[in-house]
Amino acid sequence: QVQLVESGGGLVQAGGSLRLSCAASGRIYSINAMGWYRQAPGKQRELVAAITAGDSTNYADSVKDRFTISRDNAKNTVYLQMNSLKPGDTAVYYCNADVKHIWYSNSRAYWGQGTQVTVSS
Repeated sequence: QVQLVESGGGLVQAGGSLRLSCAASGRIYSINAMGWYRQAPGKQRELVAAITAGDSTNYADSVKDRFTISRDNAKNTVYLQMNSLKPGDTAVYYCNADVKHIWYSNSRAYWGQGTQVTVSS
């Protein structure tokens, strides 16, 4: 019912920057929180950053002051600006959105397919 399409991943050298985008489409009445998670090989998926509909943000300690999350509600899109990238940031990054299909329904969480971010030393 809802699709999340991510873009912007790739290979970058340490110290470089990337900007991830995630656009939601489909049967959407409203989107509550949106966020970015990542999963490195052999590790659990972890929260990187989240943003509420009112633009309150939350970051993992490991990315504070380097990553910035933002959203465009008119486009149902969330962004992650990643600066000063480190090899430890290498992972598959997943977009998440908490979507209401109709005003009286409960929200439901959706995930994107993931985009690879690789930071070389």
